[in-house]
Amino acid sequence: MDRFQRQINLRGLGVDGQNKLQNASVLVVGAGGLGCPALQYLAAAGIGKIGILDGDRVTLSNLNRQVLFGRADTGKLKAVVAAEFLTKKYGDSTYIGLPYFLDNENAIELIGQYDLVLDCTDNFASRYLINDACVLLNKPFVQGAIFRDEGQLAVFNYHPNGEPACNYRDLYPTPPNQEIIPDCNETGVLGVLPGIIGTYQASEAVKIICKRGIPLVNTVMLINIFSNSSYLLTIRPRPTTSQLIPSSPEAFKKKDYGWSCASVKSLSWEEARGVYEQQPKNTVWVDVRERGEKPELDRPQHLLMSLSELDQQIESIKNFSHILLFCKSGLRSRIAAEKLSVSLSKKEVYSITGGLDDVHSPANSKKLWQKK
Repeated sequence: MDRFQRQINLRGLGVDGQNKLQNASVLVVGAGGLGCPALQYLAAAGIGKIGILDGDRVTLSNLNRQVLFGRADTGKLKAVVAAEFLTKKYGDSTYIGLPYFLDNENAIELIGQYDLVLDCTDNFASRYLINDACVLLNKPFVQGAIFRDEGQLAVFNYHPNGEPACNYRDLYPTPPNQEIIPDCNETGVLGVLPGIIGTYQASEAVKIICKRGIPLVNTVMLINIFSNSSYLLTIRPRPTTSQLIPSSPEAFKKKDYGWSCASVKSLSWEEARGVYEQQPKNTVWVDVRERGEKPELDRPQHLLMSLSELDQQIESIKNFSHILLFCKSGLRSRIAAEKLSVSLSKKEVYSITGGLDDVHSPANSKKLWQKK
């Protein structure tokens, strides 16, 4: 029996629907708590081509919710592990591991290669970037998010009947203040919640591809697993939303999606190392991650000043003329740089782009930093 026989038998899907799934291509951005269950069910349904985009590596703390990975995968690239797992499990579709992050430079080209996008990211910068790219390319996308015990799900930029459809900016026109946004490291997360939301995302993708059922167009679904409640919120396109979206791919590439910290100065790891080598006595490296976060670094020599303790420890860096801030991905260091640029306005304060996830960071290119 064909492995798809049970869904082929489903009313309204049939052989025609299965052929649509096999001819479809889906890009999943983020192979974390949402992306893992979404990927499993997209692959199980027989999507012909699945792109898995994530530049992050597996850590032990991921395993309560990122169900494609195990202890043996810690330290490995999520996108590569996920693609290998799905290829081995099914083997009748194409799974493409893309072990890097989505940004202004690659988003238009990447998203343009797929029929549909699943936004399984965990930060607002990526959500707005995906939204704007999909609007420019006229691609539908399924967006999921979680916070504590509540999950949110919606389909954006999908026009099944040619009617106006909402995009993410119709719901949230601009990003919230980054200083009030906690993540799951602070608030915690029970693995079943992203499992539920990610599975729903896969379900919405199948609906869109097969043109079967009622997708969440102009509708936001909210699910609370603590209170066992759920409800639907109707939304409508805003007449002013188009003004917030870049008018062309060229404008898109120039837009700052990094929390819109316009006053923050950024350097690559190579540039930051150059600054240090020129003025080693007047330059300090500062890690703004929380205590205990991995990986631990012995080079370059640095201070640990977590973002939450920044104000209390500012005395320890005020005598340096150049301050080089870094974190895991570059987001928290931008927030820290914005703060310090005000309180230490006469100093040269920089955020290191890409953080420790960057391929040239001391966590990933140890040979380059052995003598630094």
